[in-house]
Order: sequence, then C-alpha cells, then structure tokens
Amino acid sequence: MRRDGASGVWHVQGARSWAGKPYRYVVTVWAPTVRRTVTNKVTDPYSTALTADSTHSLVIDLDDPALAPKGWAGLRKPAAVPLRQARIQELQIRDFSVEDRTSRHPGQYLAFTDRRSDGMRHLQALAQSGTSYVHLLPAFDLATVPERRADQQRPDCALASYAPDSDRQQDCVGKTAARDAYNWGYDPLHYTVPEGSYASDPQGTARTVEFRRMVQGLNRAGLRTVMDVVYNHTAASGQDPHSVLDRIVPGYYQRLLDDGGVATSTCCSGTAPEHTMMGKLVVDSVVTWAEEYKVDGFRFDLMGHHPKANILAVRKALDALTPAKDGVDGRSVVLYGEGWNFGEAANDARFVQATQKNMAGTGIATFSDRARDAVRGGNPFDADPRIQGFASGLYTDPNEAAANGTPEEQRARLLHYQDLIKVGLTGNLADYTFTDTTGRRVKGSQIDYNGAPAGYAAAPGDALAYADAHDNETLYDALAYKLPQHTGAADRSRLQVLALATATLSQGPALSQAGSDLLRSKSLDRNSFDSGDWFNALHWNCAEGNGFGRGLPPAADNKDKWPYAKPLLADPALRPGCAAITQASAAYRDLLRIHATEPAFGLATTAGVQSALSFPLSGKDETPGVITMRLGNLVVIFNATPHQQAQTVHGLAGERYALHPVQAHGADPVTATASYARASGTFTVPARTVAVFRHR
Repeated sequence: MRRDGASGVWHVQGARSWAGKPYRYVVTVWAPTVRRTVTNKVTDPYSTALTADSTHSLVIDLDDPALAPKGWAGLRKPAAVPLRQARIQELQIRDFSVEDRTSRHPGQYLAFTDRRSDGMRHLQALAQSGTSYVHLLPAFDLATVPERRADQQRPDCALASYAPDSDRQQDCVGKTAARDAYNWGYDPLHYTVPEGSYASDPQGTARTVEFRRMVQGLNRAGLRTVMDVVYNHTAASGQDPHSVLDRIVPGYYQRLLDDGGVATSTCCSGTAPEHTMMGKLVVDSVVTWAEEYKVDGFRFDLMGHHPKANILAVRKALDALTPAKDGVDGRSVVLYGEGWNFGEAANDARFVQATQKNMAGTGIATFSDRARDAVRGGNPFDADPRIQGFASGLYTDPNEAAANGTPEEQRARLLHYQDLIKVGLTGNLADYTFTDTTGRRVKGSQIDYNGAPAGYAAAPGDALAYADAHDNETLYDALAYKLPQHTGAADRSRLQVLALATATLSQGPALSQAGSDLLRSKSLDRNSFDSGDWFNALHWNCAEGNGFGRGLPPAADNKDKWPYAKPLLADPALRPGCAAITQASAAYRDLLRIHATEPAFGLATTAGVQSALSFPLSGKDETPGVITMRLGNLVVIFNATPHQQAQTVHGLAGERYALHPVQAHGADPVTATASYARASGTFTVPARTVAVFRHR
C-alpha cells in the first residue's frame, strides 16, 4: 500500500482477480497498552464483506449484480412516513423467528421472507393497522456470537422441566451464554457488514444477499426498516483480538481519558467520533447502509456520546442521496437515538453533544424517558421494583410496598406523573402551555423531571415516546412487579393497552417493543442482552404463553430482585392465557388504526399542537388516575383506575360526540360500553380503559 502525502490515506489498486479474495492489513505501530512496537494483522474497519467469524475481510463490489436478489433494483417501498407520525416496532432478528415453528428460516434474515409464518402474519397485521417501521436491533457484524452453527453451543438441560420460579434455568443458560447463538448485538466488530450468524452461510456474501432479502420482505409486508447502530463504542480496544480500529491507529479512534486509558462509560471501549476520521467512518457507514441496503432509518445507540455536529453531518449526507443519482431518497430516511447525558462527555464537557436538549429543533428525535417513567412508576434503577405509576395502580390500586409512601404522598406523585404524561402527549414540547395539577399555568419545560425540564422538544418529532423497549423489564414484567399480585389477567391486559396508548396516541414518533401487544414477558429479566433464546424468544402463538414463568432471570443483573420475583413467577395466575393475549393485541391494533386515520395525531408545529390539543379538566380538581385530552374533534380519556369514571367537560355540553367507530365496533366489548351524555358533556369510561370519542 502507498500513503498519499497530502491526505495521509493509504491505498492500493489490485487486479480484477482479487474479487472475492480474503485480505487483512499488516501494520507496524506503537501499542501503548503493551508499551512496544508491534506488527498487527488486522481486518479492514471499512470492510463490506467478511469470512466466517470475521477472521478476514473480503474484496467485493456491493453493486455486483450477483449480490442483488430478484427485484432489488426496482424495489417498491411502502410510502415514506414522516418521523413525527411514525409508529415503530422494535425487534431483534433472532428473537423474531427462532421459536416460530411456522418459519422455514428460524433465527435468520430469511425468516422475514416467510410470508405465511406466524411472525410475518403478525407484522403484516400491525402494518395494516398503522405500524410504519420495524426497528432491528444491531444487525452489523458483532463480536461475541460464533457465526458457524456447528460452533454454537446450546443449553444441555431440560429447561421446560424446571419449576417456573427455579434458578436452574438461568444457571443452565448462563453456562453456554458466551458461546451460544444469542446476543443483542451491542458489541460491534465491523460496522458496515451484516452479521454472519443470521445468514444461511456466514462464509462469503450470503449475508449481503439475505440482508437485502430481509429488507424486501419487510417492505413487501408494508413496513420500512430501521437499523440500530452502535458507533459510540467498539467491542474491545488495545491489542485485544476483537479490537480493529485501535490496532490500526492506537489511541485515535478510541476516546481517551486524562490518564491515557480508554473511556468505558458506554459499557465498553468508547470511540471518539469527535475525531475527523472516526466521525467520517460514522457518516460513510450510515450512507452505505442507506444506499446499498436501502435501510429507511437509523437509531443511534447512546447518541449523547456523539457530537451534535457528527449526527448533523449524517443527516446532511443522507439528504444528498437522490433516487436518480443513488437509487435512494435520503430525505425520507428517519433518524433518532438515545440522547442520554452522562459519562466523560456529559454536560458538553468535550463538545456539544447530541443529547435531548441539544437535538431539539433538528428533526432528529431522542427517546423521552419522562412519560415512560410516569406510566410505569419509579425508574429502571429502583432497588424496589414495586414502585407504582399511572398505569400500575399508584394511589388508585396500591400494592404493599412501603417504598410507594403514604396515601397522601402517592396522590401527589400520581398527579405529578399525570402532568409528565400530558407533556408526553404533546410530543414533549418545551413551550406548550397548560394548567398543571396544582392549578398553575405552566410550560412543558417548567414541569420537573428529576431536576430536568420534562418538556424539551421544539416541535413534534423531536421526542420519541415509548412505554418499553429492549432495555429494562418488558412492560408486562414491570406491571407484574408493580400491580397488586391479585390483579387478574383481564385487568393486566387492559392496563398493558392503556400504558401503550400513552405513547401510541401522542404527538411525535412512538416505539413499542415487539410482542408488547402480546403481553410479552422475559420472565422478569431486566437486561436480557446475553440471556439466550430461552428468555428472549418471541412467542407469536398464544398457546405457547407469553414467556412468563420460565424461571428466575439470570443472576448477574437480577439476583437482587429475586426475592420479589420468586413469588410472582410461582403464581400461575400471572401467566396469561390466549383470551388476555389476543384481547390486548387486538385492542392495541384498534389504537393504531385510530392514530393512522385521524390527522390530529400528526400535527407538525408547536403552534398547531397548542391550538388543537388541551387538557380541559387539568387543575386542582383533576381526578387522580384519569387524564382527559381534547384534540381537534376528538376527546381521549385515559382511565387507569379500577373503577368506571365520568368526566364532565362543561364546555362541550350540547355538542355531539360518540365513541370512535373503530372502538365502538372494535375488538374490546368493554371499551365499546364507553358513553357520552350530550346534555351535560359527560364522558363515561370503564375501568382501566382508554376511550377515544369523535365529534359527529
């Protein structure tokens, strides 16, 4: 290779016979971690193809017609949906199909081409109801999964034979976790190559073709594709075999602390996208996925560890892609990410970060934890997982946990939670004004969230709403901890839907974890990144259950919660049957249909939201556990209490309202009993129900 004196770039030009051949770089560098000069044989960080287990890069041309599946050049995509209106399903590729007996390609990219599998039928039903995107957990080359099936270990225990509250399952799964086929994938090795373990053959270019076929399959089902990308850290650094960037240019691509060590606040060896070439790698990689794989969106893991300028450079590069020139409309590609503010970069210590407050107004959304915590209760790091929230019975149906406080404290916290949820329903707008539950006229930014402003968005689309995601307990498991244990399956199902509704019926984008509409459980596992198929697999057939009661969750991240978990897992009443599961899913799809067919849920500006959306019963006399929202010609009532509630909006007396036709003739006969009294302007809603009324 030769070095260009002006740019510093090394390059080589080879013969056509190099096509398909493996290669590595041989570099001689000073390695600070071993304090000597070393010669490293390293794969290409710009690889576009790899041999099995990533031992060598491959010389390929992604534009080679042999790598294009039939119909790829003329791929027809579902219509682009603006980010502010996006409804997103988050799923992991292996979870999706590995236990689906109707799939011909369990655990593989090609499972998304099995049109008649239970999983694809469910995704198609969601798409027809209004889901617009599937968000795939990391699907680039990752470090910790053996790619050849013959090398992948499996638990050798009879897992199904153990008691539902046993510690045997997690012990058995843990013994093979390091060498099984499962990992979420937040351990990047090569950023711009599809992961080989999801391909029918990890050797060569099958992964390229099959990833493209997966995108085709999702598009055919009416869904656009989002990739979860993890440019903020690498799987390893220094001279570790799983270190690529740091063995080529030590100390440049990784972010260093003052003592010269690599920053690890992200969990792993942090990268430095504030450095020119690391920032360029991020931009070039994203553009490759969009252009060569026709990916429709990107979710940035720990985006707050990136400079804002880097993420805006990604946006600019995507916007430059055109159908005529690149075969892609880059402006339709959506971007969102985790704008958390922590670690060595916190508070803009090293650069202006891509955090929640800093990304407002950019059109790039950040996850909002405000309403999530209010709906569930407490936060994901509570020592006692039983702390309740709006949808889990705080004050209105208290459990026995002393951590919830006195009835007076619970009432005050519940009302504050309701204000947080209201801000979330506006799209987390900073400047939206309303009357809070103390009677004050306030802006969204004046509602407190653990010392930070609850409202931080400049426009709908800046904040992404969600009630659960892959991190922390699933929504069902969180409610299992928090609801009184005697709560029946039907009520748990109803509260699951109500919790999901606070995101589904909000302004701005919303995300839900795949299977949450099916009451998905991971047997109370709060961090299932390496917990194997036993705890993670999706169960599309309700006869197989929802994943609850598959044993105590893995000790590493859950043992301190085992005393709370054990009596729940042992209770057969907490394992829902088909009636509760199918009811929740159908009711959720009804909400998606309402969102998709009512333009008022897709307002484009803060002024539009301020004009159309209000909370007419907010104030000192607001009912604890009930939120009433007026939105254009709609009235939406969230009744999280265990009792029927009547909400009288005097200003609407004499107006003609009726339950929305989707719910009046929909899946849930209980919701269908919600009523409106025209003379008084009174809306009556059953217990644990979200009801949408429309002006006639």
